[in-house]
Amino acid sequence: MASPSPARTADTEKITINLGFVDLGRIDLLVREGFYASRSDLIRTAIRAQLDRHDTAVAPTIIRDDFVMGLRDVTLAELQGLKAANQMLDLRVIGLARFARDIPAELVTQTIRTIEVLGTLQADAGVKSALDACRPRKGL
Repeated sequence: MASPSPARTADTEKITINLGFVDLGRIDLLVREGFYASRSDLIRTAIRAQLDRHDTAVAPTIIRDDFVMGLRDVTLAELQGLKAANQMLDLRVIGLARFARDIPAELVTQTIRTIEVLGTLQADAGVKSALDACRPRKGL
């Protein structure tokens, strides 16, 4: 009997989009003709091209707002260190913010002043609930 594999974080997230029939047909034609391996391949390529097109426009915002791009792991040791130093963390991530499973919700409220994640947040339900209080309020 095989042993269960350790928990692994997917490096992609599934989204749903609605397309018109003609657009979908054109995508399928490009796939059939070998321009792309799949519908997903074409859509990913098109999205990346649009994101690249706007890079210079959003780069100043990324720098100004001090965003971390990519994966940001938050560990128990990091938060314990912040608490011991009587410091608070302002966390801004474009990509994936991942909180270790051993972090108690109380420690989050004691060490994280603000959090903004544009992308995906992975954390236990209790930690997510505690982080909700740290999110900037819209319209303020």
